[in-house]
Amino acid sequence: METMPADISQIYPVILCGGSGTRLWPLSRKSHPKQFARLMGPETLFQKAALRFADGDFQPPVVVTGADFRFVVTEQLQAVGIDPGAVIIEPEPRNTAPAVLTAAFYLMARDPDAVMLIAPSDHAIPDAAAFRAAVARGLPAVAQGKILTFGITPDRPETGYGYLELAAMPDAQETPVDLERFVEKPDAAAAAKMLASGKFLWNAGIFLARAADMVEAFRRHAPEVMKPVSAALNAATADLGFLRLAPADYAKAPSISVDYAVMEKADNLAVVPFSAGWSDLGGWDAVWREQGPDGDGVALSGPAEAIDCHDTLLRAESEAQVLVGIGLDNIVAIAMPDAVLVAPKDRAQDVKKAVDLLKARQRPQAEMLPRDYRPWGWYETLVLGGRFQVKRIVVNPGAALSLQSHHHRAEHWIVVEGTAKVTIDDKTQLVTENQSVYIPLGAVHRMENPGKLPMVLIEVQTGSYLGEDDIVRYEDIYARGQGAKG
Repeated sequence: METMPADISQIYPVILCGGSGTRLWPLSRKSHPKQFARLMGPETLFQKAALRFADGDFQPPVVVTGADFRFVVTEQLQAVGIDPGAVIIEPEPRNTAPAVLTAAFYLMARDPDAVMLIAPSDHAIPDAAAFRAAVARGLPAVAQGKILTFGITPDRPETGYGYLELAAMPDAQETPVDLERFVEKPDAAAAAKMLASGKFLWNAGIFLARAADMVEAFRRHAPEVMKPVSAALNAATADLGFLRLAPADYAKAPSISVDYAVMEKADNLAVVPFSAGWSDLGGWDAVWREQGPDGDGVALSGPAEAIDCHDTLLRAESEAQVLVGIGLDNIVAIAMPDAVLVAPKDRAQDVKKAVDLLKARQRPQAEMLPRDYRPWGWYETLVLGGRFQVKRIVVNPGAALSLQSHHHRAEHWIVVEGTAKVTIDDKTQLVTENQSVYIPLGAVHRMENPGKLPMVLIEVQTGSYLGEDDIVRYEDIYARGQGAKG
């Protein structure tokens, strides 16, 4: 394989953010998974992942996500001052192998020497500078045609992670070491032995390789992924700045992880050891650990109080409530406005069972947050009755809901913050704070925010049917179809 210069400016971060994050329920749900939540600090995990590569000479990131999250992605990147190189929309989730190959094809077509740094969007890496240095240490091996993965120096016999066995002991400089083999999640005894040996690292699921080498690895080890992904990208369409893969072709790609498809079969893998801190935040026990519990092992978040508690995580998400724990030991308690989770900390990995149970019972809390994020902002239901509903609606500066009408409900809007530009049939008016407007059943209407700050209003709906699919859409700057929300 032709060598290339070890130049960090040729690295294109590829951020994968299509997961649903059920292990952090009830905060993380299918409608708004953990990568887009402010789990730890003022930025979301997705924003932290993008910022990790914005303080160096990296190329703009390529983001691969689902259609439901496309506007969340761009809004959150804009909020931290990052302009993506591309946002590629998967028509449906097919696991990580098709997503990685899509990004590799995309980059190789634009820069034959492109190096891709494939990173999940929901991991915690507190020392971003140390991680960028680890990436730089891996570039000489990439120049020789290696595919690199990053191995985390373990500090405990963890049974929740897969491991990487190194071909040699890592040195103090943490230079790349050839990979001997992947090891599945072990039992406690095997994990303890691997920790003691010093030759096993946690598998972080982060990869660094030249795009051309990644494509070649797929050609050799997973050729069945090549044709449908290539066809889906070749037939992709531009949509409001996004690149939407062709659905029929992409659906033919096998749903398989990049580890199983390629990495466990390739013979040109090496590992960059990394000891500066990492977590996949794969459960509430991991959040407790990363949050930094106090001397009693207690970690608090939001309006929460602990009395005589030990080794416990208490997290409340609404300022309208307070969560109090008394005499708790080894407990996780997460309070959301519509759902509460209480479990022993060592059962945190069983949260998915709760989600499956709620789905079987058709509980909306299984997958939907009470706050519904839309391209123009968000809304939440405050009160819901048989023939009425009260919502709080927040519209971002410069944003607008679609021009629409309803068959079954009338609406009354009261502006409480900012100014709304309201269109009702052939009349347009500005509605300011403490003013209201009535939209009769069947009227064609639109709400816009012409200001520079978020606009907040209270909407009172009355009618025989209040579902979000009661929308006849006439115009929409976000190119959504009939029945789409908002």
